[in-house]
Amino acid sequence: MGSHSDARGHMDIQDQKETFGGFLSATVWTCGLIAQIVALTTLAFAIGAGWWAGFAAFVAIGVAIGLAFRLGAGYWATQVVLIVLLGLGGMIIPAVSGLMG
Repeated sequence: MGSHSDARGHMDIQDQKETFGGFLSATVWTCGLIAQIVALTTLAFAIGAGWWAGFAAFVAIGVAIGLAFRLGAGYWATQVVLIVLLGLGGMIIPAVSGLMG
């Protein structure tokens, strides 16, 4: 019986820590992207402030979340790709729609 009491409290929980850390990271990413999309679409379409106002809010929220939670390179790379795509879309779509009508 003595061997069981010696092992108490010495369990390796590294796998559980990594799993929980991944869950928290995924939660921060998901909630941050939802906040960015809601701000972008609300400003651009719902209240009519325009695409660039929504784009600025998208960028500001993304930077704030990245800095506040000290997110890694993967987060910043994703943000850069999204910002470039949304910026190009903001320039190309009005130009094409102006040609159509």
